[in-house]
Amino acid sequence: MNNFPKLHNAAWPGVVGKGGEGDDPIIELDQLLDMTASAEVNGRRFDGVDLFLFDPHVSIDATDAELEDLAERVRSRNLDIGTVVAPVWEPTGGGPAMGGPEEVEAFLTQVRKACQIGQKLRQIGVRPHGVIRLDSASSVSEWVKDPEGNQSKIADTFKAACDIAEEYDERLAAEGEICWGGMQSWRKMVDLLERVGHPERLGFQADMAHTLLYLMGYNAPEDAIVASDFDWSDTAAKEAALKELTHALRPWTIDFHVAQNDASVHGTGSHDKTGRHCLPDDPNGKLDIAKDAGFWLRDEHGDVLKTIKHICWDGCMFPNEVMTKPDTWNKILASMLEVQAAHGWQE
Repeated sequence: MNNFPKLHNAAWPGVVGKGGEGDDPIIELDQLLDMTASAEVNGRRFDGVDLFLFDPHVSIDATDAELEDLAERVRSRNLDIGTVVAPVWEPTGGGPAMGGPEEVEAFLTQVRKACQIGQKLRQIGVRPHGVIRLDSASSVSEWVKDPEGNQSKIADTFKAACDIAEEYDERLAAEGEICWGGMQSWRKMVDLLERVGHPERLGFQADMAHTLLYLMGYNAPEDAIVASDFDWSDTAAKEAALKELTHALRPWTIDFHVAQNDASVHGTGSHDKTGRHCLPDDPNGKLDIAKDAGFWLRDEHGDVLKTIKHICWDGCMFPNEVMTKPDTWNKILASMLEVQAAHGWQE
């Protein structure tokens, strides 16, 4: 029975996209922790959670005492903390990575605060592995006004973020999501990572739901790998496309989200449209989750990489009605266990 990679649930779906479609309120962190800890499949449970450093879950300005309290709340449920998300966007105190000096400084300030929190949680002993997640906090519509200039600005900002991460011995993972300028396609994501050129500090976060949209070139048709009328029932063609995508991005991948997608986009609240997250048993899902995760978690020869110590389920923008059902989390945990069994290892 494999015990790695560890299985984590994401807490940010309790915040992201809330207050929009359906007017769903935020789900409190303790409720999410309880639901995560209560999920069980054949005696197996989640090992931890990944967190959003944003009120009301975890303040980016949390004191040491508040972080100690957070650690105790997590540990009391037999969970660990893994990856944490830096709130780098303008509405949360940050600014676009391709913005002016003040906006870039705001972006980097949020990165620094997130690294400080990540380091503190490691020192407390509740965060054995994980990265700091970020993105460009820039819109695609603004980025396309000056692709070369804006890509260069984002790269410079990310280089400065790498310097900050090095101070705290943290690693940063750039989120592969079509709604972020300079990161809206797989080619542009690889280009950005290469421009920054610090793989020891900046890598890629792959989410199976978001990267499926990379295949389609939704916000960058020039980088599409499959046609807009692609036949998703053609398993061989889908796998060939996934091989091309993962060949380019796998060497950079340091954080991984298990997810399902129906090849459509979705957005609620203030969140722009991005790859729709679906339940693992969604009849419209285009991914064979356990099998397709292997394109990311195994190398070109089919060997398990063992480079990612935990994987996380991301179900952003699920309605609260779905998120508060215990069966939802049991289904998700079962899917995660299948990935661990297929591509994991023992330590």
